[in-house]
Order: sequence, then structure tokens, then C-alpha cells
Amino acid sequence: MKEIKFSLVYRDMWQSSGKYVPRIDQLQKIAPVIIDMGCFARVETNGGASEQVNLLYGENPNPSVRAFTKPFNEVGIQTHMLDRGLNGIRMNPVPADVRALMYKVKKAQGVDITRIFCGLNDVRNIALSIKYAKAAGMIAQAAMCITYSEVHTVEYYVNMAEQLIAEGADEICLKDMAGVGRPDMLGKIVKAIKTSHPEIPIQYHGHSGPGFSVASMLEVAKAGVDYLDVAMEPLSWGMVHPDVITIQAMLKDAGFKVPEINMKAYMEARRLTQSFVDDFLGYFIDERNKYMTSLLIGCGLPGGMMGSLMADLKGVHAGINTYLKNNNKPELSTDEMLVMLFDEVGYIWPKLGNPPLVTPYSQYVKNIALMNVMAMIKGQPRWGMIDKNSWDMILGKAGKLPGKLAPEIIELAKKNNYEFFEGNPQDNYPDELPKFIKEMEELGWERGQDDEELFEFAMHEKQYRDFKSGVAKERFDKELEAAIKEKYAQSEIQIPDIRALKYPNAEPIVSTASGRLMWELDFNEVSVEPPHGRHFKKFDLICAIQTNYGIEPIGSFCDGRIVGVEKKQGELVRKGEALAFIEKD
Repeated sequence: MKEIKFSLVYRDMWQSSGKYVPRIDQLQKIAPVIIDMGCFARVETNGGASEQVNLLYGENPNPSVRAFTKPFNEVGIQTHMLDRGLNGIRMNPVPADVRALMYKVKKAQGVDITRIFCGLNDVRNIALSIKYAKAAGMIAQAAMCITYSEVHTVEYYVNMAEQLIAEGADEICLKDMAGVGRPDMLGKIVKAIKTSHPEIPIQYHGHSGPGFSVASMLEVAKAGVDYLDVAMEPLSWGMVHPDVITIQAMLKDAGFKVPEINMKAYMEARRLTQSFVDDFLGYFIDERNKYMTSLLIGCGLPGGMMGSLMADLKGVHAGINTYLKNNNKPELSTDEMLVMLFDEVGYIWPKLGNPPLVTPYSQYVKNIALMNVMAMIKGQPRWGMIDKNSWDMILGKAGKLPGKLAPEIIELAKKNNYEFFEGNPQDNYPDELPKFIKEMEELGWERGQDDEELFEFAMHEKQYRDFKSGVAKERFDKELEAAIKEKYAQSEIQIPDIRALKYPNAEPIVSTASGRLMWELDFNEVSVEPPHGRHFKKFDLICAIQTNYGIEPIGSFCDGRIVGVEKKQGELVRKGEALAFIEKD
């Protein structure tokens, strides 16, 4: 009886649904419950864009990663991250020394496995990461981006797997990011790899958007797969992943050995996850990502892109219809434009060398298609608006394209005096760590435990600067308030009510006097506001108000954690104003 193990892709559940991921305090709540479910051998804890979006809402991702991985480490559940190879955990290429540092940091933070993929399936971009990951003591899981075309055959993927194993990959992952891999094809790929390399663990990752994934999971299980990525309510199905309950029942019926699910813990994990949605994350979840659609089969775009795609269409729809109206032409509905865009993606994709439609190349192809559609509606030719990043993909600067460029694209490159690159993509991005080390020393910034702050700065330079300055938190608070106002635009909700929606499980810390706010009584260093999630015991000093008659201390009225700060250090406040919000233990 073949045993199939499950991995909960908790990170991807959120990022396939919306923009942001849970905070550190929320991850600390859910981790023990995931453990209690008793059915997961692995959990995806970080990677992809998760750390970048942490910074975007003003939270340091390093403590978050450590806090989330720790409970799983303690009970022997393996943790894994998503790694974009040449791009590390950002959207653009990363210097080699920063890539090498990433694995040392992630291993020290408690991450066991790195899932390395290249959006172009260029083995060279994965090979270097395999080397760095293994040197740091991590399990190097090499991923093949699955798509469906005349180029991406069973033989193509089996050959790629052979190359990855020869480069030292410990495991192979079939990363079906759009869920468009056909079940029969996927089964044949797994069987071929297992026949040649029975010792190599294989994991399947398939999104549910177009509807193939359940059948695909059964096929790869029959072919010998070892691990399946699954999700759980309320963030399963739609553009995410199949629910663990469905997959477990299917495999059990087919005679596989699968773990039992503690349903009491499942329901608690479901409740907690929903509470995170209700807290603030739900304001950034596009409702369309909760639904499956067969339209994705034709264009092959990953389901997680549907939200951004529809937002793009919304942005240009009115302008296009204004143009059509002014030129006495019939206006287009959103559905008509959507079909036009999908058709254009299908048309240009092979002309652009069939790059797997995964981040960031899915965005590049979609953007070119959208620009083409806009041009053609206005009677202009295709290819007039191709951005720099898309050109870098076309010219080979990020890796070798799987297919051949169309002659018209080659001719367009020559016309623009662009040169094609055939060397190793990493050679285009020299080492940069010394530059970041020097600046951190000059600014007096700590490099952090295991150099994790240095790594974060080098990996996400702009976002880290904004985080350190407080700009990110300020911007996010405005973004959240705007999202709340938009959602309740038809309701007459006042600002106090909006704040209550921002912090649904918290109570305000109220100023007991009028004066100047001091978050810390430290006369030697600059006082700073408490970070999100900082714990206070009842009666602990939280802040103080400098009044005309002296200093008025304000203590905590409960044991709890700070979940929101409303006033800045040094700001003049009035008696009765909310200074921050605290969530009781």
C-alpha cells in the first residue's frame, strides 16, 4: 500500500487569494492547531512574495519566519519555502552573494526545504541555488514549472528532471502553478522519473483554478508521487488548491495509505483562518479568486493573476469604450474584453518562446497582450509597447526561453538595436553584499541574528528602507482605511467604526490626558512606537503623556498584544483619543 503524505501550503493559500499574508501573532496562533490536525508531514511557511508583503505592511518578516517555523521544527514537521532561483524571493534577478546568503539565513530561521524554480525552466538558474542550498544544509527541491504547449511535452519535463538530479537536486517538484497540466501527462512524467530514480522524492503542487487538479492528484499518486500540496477552508478551491479532506477521501478510497485528519482541529484552524480574513486580510482578497473558471485552460495564466488581470481591465475599460464611442464604434463589455485578452495571450505566447506562465513571466506576457489589445482596438499594430522587463525576458537576460522566438520578434529586437544574451544569466548581476554592509554600518543598523537583517536589506532594498523609516506602515494604514471605505461605500460608516473594523478583536488604549505622546521614557535614545504584536502584561507601562503639569503614565488594562498604533511619537493628543489598540490574551 503506497503512502502519500500531505503538505499544507499555508503561505500560498493566502497569496493565491489576495495580496497580504498573516501577521506574526496570527501565525503563532494557527501553528499549534495545524500540528493538532495530525495530517501534515510538511508546511509551506514562507518564500514567494510573503516576506516582501510583510515589509509592505510594516512588519519585519524575520521574526515572523522564526516564530512560524519553530513549532513545526519542534515536532518534526518539515517546513518549506518557495524560491525563484535567479530572482531569489523577489521579482527581479539577485546577485550571487545575496542568493548564497539567503539559504544560510533561511536554514538558521528553521526552514528545512527550499523549492527552487526558474520561471523559464532554465536549469542553470536552478543549479546554482541547489549548490547554495545544500551548502547551507537545506534540502534542495528542484521544481519544474508545468504548462501545456507543443513545447512542454512529457519528454521535455523528464529530460529536465534528469538534468536537475544530475545537478544534485534532492527532490523534484511538479509546480503546476496554473493547474493547466493534464492529468495523464503529469502521471507519465512522475512514472518516468520514479522508474529511473525511485529514491528521489516527488511532490506535486497543483492549483485548482481550471478544475484539473483533483484528477491530476489521483494520476500522480498512481504513478508514484510521495507528497501532495493541499489547502483547507476557507482558503481552498477557487484559484488556490484542493482541500485536504477531499484529497484524503479520494486517495483512501483508491487504496492509498493516508493520514487521518483531526476534524476538531481542522474546524478550529478553519475558524482561525476565517478570523484572519475578517481582521484585515479579507479587504485585499478579490472575490473572483474564490471561484474556479475553465477560461484559464485556453490562456494558461495562473489563477492568482485573475485579480490583477481584472483590475487592469477595469483600469482601461472605460478609456477604450470612450475611444470607441467617440469613433462611432460599438462599445465592449468586460466579458468581451476578457475574451479578447485571453485570445491575445494564446496568440502571442508561442511567438514569445513559450515562457512558462508563472511569476514574473506571466505578468510580462499578460502586459504585452493587454497593450496589443489596446493598440489593435485603436487600429494600431501589435508590439508597439513592450516594457524593459519583458524585453529582458525576450533577449535571454533572465534565462533561455523554452521555445523559439517568432521571426517578427527577432526582427523587432534588431530594429531597436537590442542584443540577445546567451551566457549564464547570473553573470549579469555582480555581487553587492559589501555595498549593503557598508551602508548598514554607516546608518548604525544591526545586521541581525545570523545576518538576517543584512539579507532582508539586500533582497528587498526599497521595501526594507520604507519599513525602517515607518513609511511602509503609514502607507499601509492609509491603504487599509481606503479598502475599508471602498467596501462599505454604500454604508455611512464613520472613522471610529472603520477603526473598529481594522481591529475587530481589540480595544483602544485611550489617552488619559492632553499633551505630547511619548511611547518610551528613554531620554538617551529616540523613542519609538511599540511594534505590532508586542506583548504587555496588565499594568505594564505602555506610554506616557507629557502635560503642562508633568508626565502622565498610561499602563495596559489587560494582558495582551498591540495590534495597531494610531498616534506617532511626539504627536499632540487630546484626552480620550485612541492611541493604540490591544488584543486581550
